[in-house]
Amino acid sequence: MGLHHVELWIADLDLVRDDWAWLLGRVGLTRLSAWPGGETWGDGGAYLTLTGSPNLSPDGHDRRRPGVNHLAFWAGDRATVDAVMADARAHGWSPLYHDRYPHAGGPDHYAGWLENASGFKVEVVAAEE
Repeated sequence: MGLHHVELWIADLDLVRDDWAWLLGRVGLTRLSAWPGGETWGDGGAYLTLTGSPNLSPDGHDRRRPGVNHLAFWAGDRATVDAVMADARAHGWSPLYHDRYPHAGGPDHYAGWLENASGFKVEVVAAEE
């Protein structure tokens, strides 16, 4: 038993669809299905769905409100995390905490944090070496 799936409601998926596709592909997920209003990504276990909804509130996403603050993905080794962080801006993601990269989570945690145009925050984490 464990996590089955996560569904993110995104106000304008067309605006950030390519950003998410780049990132999710870089961390090893595969697009499992796609439709005009969404898509699902996974790796054979739990999956992530990105979609819009007619039930969205008009306030938009804010990771600082109660709810999900960010998603964290295993990215592989440290070199892969570094490569993702180096390429992120070209794919719609802005680095966060770059002044403390790669140890913003502490001296024993190698990771990078990114935010996209919709305000979604993700963490890409290196496996322990």
